Amino acid sequence: MFTQLNHKLVKKAKYIKHNAPKKRSCGVALRKCKHCGRVRGHINKYGLHLCRQCFREMAPKIGFKKYS
Repeated sequence: MFTQLNHKLVKKAKYIKHNAPKKRSCGVALRKCKHCGRVRGHINKYGLHLCRQCFREMAPKIGFKKYS
């Protein structure tokens, strides 16, 4: 990827420094499903940290029951 910048070490370091993703302290991107990695439809309650799709698959194993 850095074929042209491999010979210019200072410019390569500057490029990496300014184009690295920011460290997040809050927001949607911090809460990911621990099973599949999705960031949307996240269930954080009871420390589950699962997306809604994975929760539906794993709910009977965990001990949740579907009512109605």
